[in-house]
Formats: sequence, C-alpha cells, structure tokens
Amino acid sequence: QVHLVESGGGLVQPGASQRLSCTASGRTFSAYNMAWFREAPGKEREFVAAIGWSGRQTYYADSVKGRFTISRDNAKSTVYLQMDGLEPEDTALYYCASGGRAYAVLVDITASRYDYWGQGTQVTVSS
Repeated sequence: QVHLVESGGGLVQPGASQRLSCTASGRTFSAYNMAWFREAPGKEREFVAAIGWSGRQTYYADSVKGRFTISRDNAKSTVYLQMDGLEPEDTALYYCASGGRAYAVLVDITASRYDYWGQGTQVTVSS
C-alpha cells in the first residue's frame, strides 16, 4: 500500500520561506511523477507544482512560478516544495500526490491523474 506523508507546514509571516516535504513508501518512488496541490477554505483543490520521475521536468502554476521550487530526492523517496516570498493568498492545505503510471513521459497537472495522496499539511501565511 502506498503512503504519502507531508510535513513542514505551519504559520509564517508574509515574505517568509518554508519548505514542505513528502515522503513516500509502498512502491518504487523513483518511477513516478509527483506533484503538490493545495486547497484553500471555500475553494477547489488547485495544482501547485509537479516534477517528473527523473527530476528533469518541472511545472508550476502561474501563481507560484518564480517563488516556489519543486525537487525530489529519489534516494530518500522524498519530494520537496521550497516556498519563498510567501503571500497570504498561499494559505491552504497542501497535499502531495503520486502519479498513476510508472515512467510516464507526460507530467500531469490534473488532480484526477494522481492515484495516491497524502493527508495534507497546513500552511498559514499571516502577520
């Protein structure tokens, strides 16, 4: 069974940085694309960033491009989301997700394409 566990959330001030981690178990981490999504109160879950299984492909939502960086360490079965220049609008529950097909060429940004999800970690940006 695949498990994804996020960590690193918390309360930060606007302009601060924070790094989220997501550690996976239950299958060969290095074979699957990974992504981060977020869900703010009253809003639908939205795509944040995705990374291909090799780490060579990365994609970002326009709202976070230039501020957030997704990376992965396949040896540690962990994907990261480095968030810089945080804004109150970034406040949300952040989820990591693992792709459905091994060694997929295309990196999806649609939530329905991801089969496994963590329970989420709360990020609150407020002064």
